[in-house]
Amino acid sequence: MFVIPEFSALQDAISRVTEAEVLQALNADLPGMAGLAALLSPLAEPHLRAMAKRSAIITSQRFGKTIQVYAPLYLSSYCANRCAYCGFSADNVIDRRVLTFAEAENEAMILHQRGFSHLLLVSGEAPAKLGVDYLEELALRLRDRFAALSIEVQPLATEEYARLFRAGITSVAVYQETYDRAVYEQVHLGGPKADFDYRLESPARVAAAGMREVGIGALLGLSDWRAEGLALGLHLAWLRRHYWRTGLTVSFPRLRPAQGEFKPLHSVSERNLSQMIFALRIFDPDVGLYLSTREEARYRDGMIGLGPTRYSAGSCTAPGGYGQADAGVEQFEVGDNRSLAEVCAAIQQKGFDPVRKDWDAVFQAKGDRQQAA
Repeated sequence: MFVIPEFSALQDAISRVTEAEVLQALNADLPGMAGLAALLSPLAEPHLRAMAKRSAIITSQRFGKTIQVYAPLYLSSYCANRCAYCGFSADNVIDRRVLTFAEAENEAMILHQRGFSHLLLVSGEAPAKLGVDYLEELALRLRDRFAALSIEVQPLATEEYARLFRAGITSVAVYQETYDRAVYEQVHLGGPKADFDYRLESPARVAAAGMREVGIGALLGLSDWRAEGLALGLHLAWLRRHYWRTGLTVSFPRLRPAQGEFKPLHSVSERNLSQMIFALRIFDPDVGLYLSTREEARYRDGMIGLGPTRYSAGSCTAPGGYGQADAGVEQFEVGDNRSLAEVCAAIQQKGFDPVRKDWDAVFQAKGDRQQAA
C-alpha cells in the first residue's frame, strides 16, 4: 500500500535544496526523488529556461513530434460529495442531470463526427445515480466506435474496475485532489470522498484490475504546489515499482471558477505550473502528461512540445452540452474554448502532429480480453 509522508516533511525536503543540487538534477540522466525536490524548489526558478529545454528534448526522444487529442464527455452532474471547490458539490443548488444511454450515445457520436477517437467519460460521484452497471453498458455500446475509452468517476473496487476493463474501458483517472491531509479534510466536507486513504489507494486498485493505464493528479490551488509535485513523484514512482506493466499519466488541473465561488487557497501561476510540468517530465521521461482546457489557449500553445503529450479540445463540462447549448451548470469554466480543428491547427503550426487515433481498438481489445480471461 502506498503511504504518503507528512506534507510538512515534503515541504522541508524542498526547503533544504541547495543550488548545487539543482544543477546536479538538471544534468542527471534520472535525477531521482532528491532531484525532483530540487527541480521543484524556488532555487530552480532561475533555471526554468534550461528545464524547459531539457524537458522538450526528453519529450521528443520518448514521444516524437506527436500530441494526442481527446475530449471529455460528461455523463452526470449528480454528486454525493460536499467538495468546497466543485461546481457539482452536493451543497450547490443546481439543476442536475444524468444522461440516458441514448443521450450519452448521441453526445459521443457528436464528438466522433468532430473527429475525436479518444473519449474521457466523466461524472459526479453518485453511484446511486450512475454506477458500474451504467458505465459497463455504455462502454459496450461505444467501444467499437472509438480508439480508447477512459473514465473519471467515483473510486471503485478492484473487481469493478476489472469488469469495466472487460467491457472496453482501458484507462482510469483518479486524482487525489491534494496530498495534504489537513487541507483534504478542510475542503472535503462530507460524502465518500472524505475518505483520504481509500482515494489514495484507488490507482493501485485500477492497476491491479488490469487496466492499460492509470492517471493521477493534484488540483492545484488547494495546497503548496511544490510539495504536491513531490507527492505526485512519490506516488508515480511507487506505482511504477509495483505495477510496471501499467501505463501512467499525470494531470495538472488548476482551480477554475465554478458554482459556489470557491477561491484558491494557494496561488499557482503559469510559471509555477510550467516548472512543475518540466520537473515531472525530467523526473519520469515516460509518463504521459495532460494539459487540459482549464488553461488558456495562449498558454497551451506555448507549451506545445515542451512536456505535455495530451491535450483536450472543444471541451464542455455540462452533461449534454455538446448537443444542447443550454444544457445546464458546468463543473467548472473552461479556459480554452477552441474547437478540435483549431487546437489541431495550433499543434501543427508548431511542427507537431495531433494524434486522433494512436492504436487500433479491434486488435488491442482482443489482447486485453485475453489478458482479462
